[in-house]
This record gives sequence, structure tokens and C-alpha cells, in this order.
Amino acid sequence: MRMLLTRRTLFAAGGGGLLVAQAAITPGQAQDAPKPIVGDNKLRIAMPAFASDPFFPADGSADGGIDMDLARGIAAELGVEPVFDRSAVTFDAMVQKLTSGQADLAIGKLSRTLQRGRSILYSRPYAMLHQGLLANRLNLARITQGKPPEQVVRDFSGDLGVIEGSSFATYAAATFPHARIQRFAGWNTVIDAIRSGTIDLAYRDDFEIKKLMVDDPSMMVVARSITLTDKVDTIAVGVSPNNPHLAAFVDLYLDLARGQQVLNTDEIIARYRQGSKA
Repeated sequence: MRMLLTRRTLFAAGGGGLLVAQAAITPGQAQDAPKPIVGDNKLRIAMPAFASDPFFPADGSADGGIDMDLARGIAAELGVEPVFDRSAVTFDAMVQKLTSGQADLAIGKLSRTLQRGRSILYSRPYAMLHQGLLANRLNLARITQGKPPEQVVRDFSGDLGVIEGSSFATYAAATFPHARIQRFAGWNTVIDAIRSGTIDLAYRDDFEIKKLMVDDPSMMVVARSITLTDKVDTIAVGVSPNNPHLAAFVDLYLDLARGQQVLNTDEIIARYRQGSKA
């Protein structure tokens, strides 16, 4: 039953009336107290088992990288411990960690796609890359017949390699509707297929393609890169669909702690070169 306090009641009760009024307010105030953004004083972070330098290392190796630093920075600002789950073998498997409730965040060079956006939340991008192609030179010459590659690749109807469980496996059907899509378990097997000519083109972001040329200059003899300047690959933090407060906090962290910085391919390549020389 709600207590109505009038001036007469307060005067009659004296100091006790004031105490009753204060006691009646306290429970409501307690309900309005802010709730923790994550539970158990831990931030559960899904990250792939494999390496993608300079974003993150392989599971069990060194602990530096763009994404490692980002994950630890978010956890530090929340005042909780970062706990990494490195069991995901594909990028899509990281997303499944979020939808199943096994992770709070997915941080691991995760591309934003409309399909993934139907089941998880995303932060704003912290890196923006162009989409790209790695082409077998001999096969490309046969396909283009002297025409500039950029004029013919959009109508490409040959064999296109993608990594299973990646965003490019999703993009491929829409970007190259006439291509024969070949799915591979990992990037190394895609590269081997380009070397041998088993596939004509490989589809990934331009950073990974340029990084390959830095790591292995001999690839330039058998392959060439093509950047799709009108197609972008935005990299962001995936967030549990059940925690919009955490998604908003990650955006705030990127805006305030990171100064709204959005990394591009050239900046990431420069960091990769610097790391490889260390």
C-alpha cells in the first residue's frame, strides 16, 4: 500500500516521518542502479584459432596484434578480465559463438555482412579494406584476350576460389553470379590452386593479397592482383545480440579511446612490414 505523506503527517510524526519518507524512496533508487555490462567480471572474446597478422596471432603463440590490443583495451575500460576462446576454425564459427551465447564479443578481422547482421550486432568499422582478386596470370590472359582485366572480371564465368566460412564466400554469388565458386578450407590451399592454375581467380580483401606479395615475391611471376575499388570490406567487432549496451560501449570506446580511427590497407601493410622486421 502506497504511503501518502502530507504536511500534517510529517508534523505529527516529527523526525520519524522524515525517516519513513526516505525509506520509501530507497527501493526505487536501488532498482535504477546501473547494471554491469558483462557478467562474472569477465569479457568472453571469440577469436579464430589460426593467425592473421598483424591482426592476431595463431592460438598459443605471441599475444600481440591489432585485434588483441583492441580486445584488451575494451576489457580494461570495462574493468573486467578478457577471456579468449580460440576454438573457432572459420570466421563464421566466431559468429556462431555469439549467437549460441558462448561469447560476448567476436574480434578477429571480422567482416560485416548483411547475412551476419541478421543474427548479431556490429560495432562501427575500425578498418576499411577494398575487395580484391588474385589471378593466375596465364589463365587471366586467356580470359581477357588483351582487354583490361577490370573490363571483364565482373562478367567472369570461370573458377573462383574463396575460403569456406568467410565473408567472401557470401559475397561471391552476388559479385560474380556467373562464376563457378570453389570453396577451400584455408587461404594457403587457395594460393596453391592459383599457383597450379586449378582456379582462375581468388577472391579476398586487398590487404591479404598485397601481404602475400610482400611475403612471397615469387608469386608475382605466376599471379597478379586486382583491386575492386568500388567494393569495400568493412572490419568491425561482432557483439552478442543479447547485449545492445555492450555494442554501444564498444562504439563509444572506438570513438573516444581510438579517436574514431579507421585503418586502411596501406596503414595495415605498413604495420605488417614493421612487425616482420622486428
